[in-house]
Amino acid sequence: MGTRWSVTVDADPALDLQALRHDLAAAVQTVDAQMSPWKPDSDLVRLNRAPIDTWVDLPAEMLEVLGSALEVHRQSAGAFDPCVGALVDAWGFGAVRDAPDAEAINTARRAAPCTMQQALELDQTSGRAFKRSPRQLDLCGIAKGYGVDRMVAVLQQHRVRHALAAIDGELRALGSQASGAPWAVALEAPDADRRTTHGVIELQDLAVATSGDYRHYLNVGETRLAHTMDARRAAPVNNAIASVTVLARTCMAADAWATALLVAGPAEGLAMAQRMGLEALFLLRRPQGLVELGLGQFSV
Repeated sequence: MGTRWSVTVDADPALDLQALRHDLAAAVQTVDAQMSPWKPDSDLVRLNRAPIDTWVDLPAEMLEVLGSALEVHRQSAGAFDPCVGALVDAWGFGAVRDAPDAEAINTARRAAPCTMQQALELDQTSGRAFKRSPRQLDLCGIAKGYGVDRMVAVLQQHRVRHALAAIDGELRALGSQASGAPWAVALEAPDADRRTTHGVIELQDLAVATSGDYRHYLNVGETRLAHTMDARRAAPVNNAIASVTVLARTCMAADAWATALLVAGPAEGLAMAQRMGLEALFLLRRPQGLVELGLGQFSV
C-alpha cells in the first residue's frame, strides 16, 4: 500500500518472535495483494478492469472491506465513497501518473454520477460482487485500517496481550503496555514543512486514524488540495479541516470515518460525528490559527 507497517510488542519471553513476524507480514501482504491500486494483479484492479453487468469472484477479506465501505458510505450520505479511483489517478495521486492531467480530470468529472451503492452489489455468501458501473474503486481510505485489524488478529492468535500495531497513521492497541500504562501515540501537528507533535493520545484496546491535508497534497495557486477525493464534487477535498482524528474499536472503522469527516467538511462533518456518536478531533485552519473541535474523549 505504498507505506510501512510496524508492531510494538511487550512480549512474553516464550513468544516465538520469528513466527510472529512471519505471520504479521503475511497478513499485511494478503491485504496488499487484494486491495492495492498499485499492484496490477491485485483483486481490486481485477474488479476495476472487469466489464460492467458481471459477477466477479472476490476473496472474503476484500468482501468484508467492501461491505464496511458500503455501510459507511450509506451512513455518511456519500461523504465516504471509494468510487473515486479515476479522480485519484487523474489528479496525479494514484498509480497512473504523478501530476494532474486536465483531460483526464475532465473525463472523470463528465462521468455519469454514480454512488458506491449504485455501482456495486455484494453477495457475501457466494463470495462475489456484481459490477453495475465502470467507476473505478479506490480502497485507500479504509484498507490500511483493515490491515491493522488483521495484524491485531494475528497477535491474538499468538496469544499476545500487549501490543501496538500500525500502518502509516492508522494504529490499534491490543490491551495496554505490560506495565498497565496505556500506549501513548503522538498526534501529529498538521504542518507540511516539518514533523512535530500537536498532542498525545492514550490507547488501550482502541484504534485511532487521522486524515488530513498536510502530507499528500497539491498547491494550485494559493489553494492546497488534499489527496483525498470528494466524490460529490468530483474534486479533491478543499475545506477548512487540516486534520480529523477518530477513535474506534476497529481500525477499519476509524480509518473510514476519518476519511468521511474530512470530506464532509467542518459543519457537516461535526454534525455527522455527533449523529453517529463518534469520538473525533477536528483541527481547523482559521485566520487566527488552528482551532480544535472535539467530541467524546476529545471534548475534555
